[in-house]
Amino acid sequence: MTDSTPTLVLPTQDGGAAPYRLAGVPVAPPPAGVAFPRVAYAAAHVVADPRRMADPWRTPAIDWDATIGFRRHLWSLGFKIAEAMDTSQRGMGLDWPAAAELIARSLAAARETPGADLACGAGTDQLDPAEARSHDDVIRAYETQMEHVERHGGRIILMASRALCRVARGPEDYLAVYGRLLGAARQPVILHWLGEMFDSALASYWGSRSVDAAMDTCLGLIASHRTKVDGIKISLLERSYEEIMRARLPAGVAMYTGDDFNYPDLIAGDGVRHSEALLGIFDPIAPVAAAALARLGAGDRAGYDALMAPTVPLSRKIFEAPTQYYKAGVVFLAWLNGFQAHFAMVGGMQSARGILHYAEVFRLADQAGLLRDPPLAAARMRALCTLHGVG
Repeated sequence: MTDSTPTLVLPTQDGGAAPYRLAGVPVAPPPAGVAFPRVAYAAAHVVADPRRMADPWRTPAIDWDATIGFRRHLWSLGFKIAEAMDTSQRGMGLDWPAAAELIARSLAAARETPGADLACGAGTDQLDPAEARSHDDVIRAYETQMEHVERHGGRIILMASRALCRVARGPEDYLAVYGRLLGAARQPVILHWLGEMFDSALASYWGSRSVDAAMDTCLGLIASHRTKVDGIKISLLERSYEEIMRARLPAGVAMYTGDDFNYPDLIAGDGVRHSEALLGIFDPIAPVAAAALARLGAGDRAGYDALMAPTVPLSRKIFEAPTQYYKAGVVFLAWLNGFQAHFAMVGGMQSARGILHYAEVFRLADQAGLLRDPPLAAARMRALCTLHGVG
């Protein structure tokens, strides 16, 4: 440790403040071209444009250059991208017109980037759930978005629908709607089961508050349309649910972990089965996750675990309840690491977390080797603390 190591004053849980000296060493990503042993999608955030946000709570303004630039960063590390998903603030600041433009721009960028790959979220967020009256309303909304993704050459991640959750009366309604959608899809899709901890409007998805009953319904759907389902991502933040469902999936249908609490072990697997990955936490931890996956691919489980382990406390902090505000921590780290010039979000979501939360995310990111330019990160954190009257 040298005297040049950045030090700053951070707030503490007791209402005070204390000096913090950065201790982490930035983890270097693997060499370009190293293949991962798992399919690894990073759900990517969008970069707001505060210079054009005249009405930030209602009308999104996107910095398209920075947004696409971040996707090129993820592609350069070997990740696929899950585009226009929950991490991009779908339904929480990013409306369907902006999401549609994001999908079109990202697919165009992928065509210009060797090796780039992505799949895109298709949902019903242009349909106000309060105005949905029937299955047909929901199906039309889904089809609009599916057609947009396919017209631009993309593959579909079929997102959960607030509107369907409102109009469905039981499991049979989910089977009817999803059956129509899967029948119409040109290529196999990834299903997404998003838990109510991420979105309270999705409670009782698949027609039941019982996870076991909901899982039976979803598995029945997959079994009936197995050639149209690439895999399913479940985001329930409970390891046992994923392991149980993974064991019951038909051959050839992948489990994509969406568990931002337990992802290292689920990806590594139990020696018999493993999960692929489609994770929001891969956005901020991408360099370390890439290095860890390279170790796993080389047969170095201990090296994989050593790299992944420090990211778990960070992820659990970012995704702490209220979980739906995790996007703020994701964008905060992108700002600290210089991927964007400001800490502003569409919908003003940076205000969803407080300075104590951001201070702990900063400490944990440092300890995980995720601050790629420590002096820059310290300077930006210091500025944020000053804005909040700390220091």
